[in-house]
Amino acid sequence: MKQTNRREFLKRCGAGGMLLANVPLVNASENFGGFINNDDGGWIDAHVHLWTPDVDRYPLASGYSVADMQPKSFTCEELFSHTKPVGVKRIVLIQMSFYNFDNSFMTDMIREYPGVFSGVGIVDFESESLEPQLRSLRSRGVRGIRIHSKPETVATWTTSGGMANLWRLCRELKLAVCPLINPQDIRIIDTLCSRHPETRVVIDHFARIGLSGEIDWNRVDELCRLARFPTVHVKTSAFYALGRKQPPYHDLLPMMRRLLDSYGPERLMWASDCPFQVQGAHDYESSLALIRDADSDLLSPSDKEWLLRKTAEKLFFIP
Repeated sequence: MKQTNRREFLKRCGAGGMLLANVPLVNASENFGGFINNDDGGWIDAHVHLWTPDVDRYPLASGYSVADMQPKSFTCEELFSHTKPVGVKRIVLIQMSFYNFDNSFMTDMIREYPGVFSGVGIVDFESESLEPQLRSLRSRGVRGIRIHSKPETVATWTTSGGMANLWRLCRELKLAVCPLINPQDIRIIDTLCSRHPETRVVIDHFARIGLSGEIDWNRVDELCRLARFPTVHVKTSAFYALGRKQPPYHDLLPMMRRLLDSYGPERLMWASDCPFQVQGAHDYESSLALIRDADSDLLSPSDKEWLLRKTAEKLFFIP
């Protein structure tokens, strides 16, 4: 099989931001471009949502109903049916929005499966009791706090005393701030990183670049400029929702390559965004395979090691 070398790949996707076409991938039956996962720790999926149909024990937040739970259930057992066959052994749980500030289901699962899960919680960052809340969550296995940009509030992040307090406390407690943002909000994160350069940051889903169906290379440049802050990391994730939105997701590789050149593999991590990655025509294996099976001239064995395990491990699983 003829392979595309890295220089040719960068020439294709660097100038003008062209999408990747017909770049060969190593077949899954081969040894993944010389890369075999022999570590007992297995791969790490850095972004998964769980919920239970038991709304009596774990009630939904105000404004949400059972109809909002799509699919109706995504429990640990349902998750493991996807992760175990492909060697994913540890998972970072992300608090689901319809539980809002009640992180108890997530932290109960962390306790029930010791060593398997870490967590990213949600808090009211304007609360006067923010510090004890963060300390409590950290004691229960949470290693990051999610902030979700909404059009009506995101512009206030740079002037909010509560947001500034959150970033300060996360730095002190060694928690990552995990922004779920839209591409136009990258500049706001840039401002916050300038003010809090020592706070760990993990940006979800390529900052949603490609959600429109096309990769906006100006936004990719903005995301890459954030790499000047050494504490900023990016999740290469939610492939089902970005670009052409079709497996095998090869059109996302040029964006991934640009980020890899800016951040280095030590600050990128793979994640599925289950259960949304396993709906409709999408499946778990295809998400993992985009990185695991990529031609070794595009993603080296060391790159894959960082993206599939080591970056998430250092942020979410090492005390």
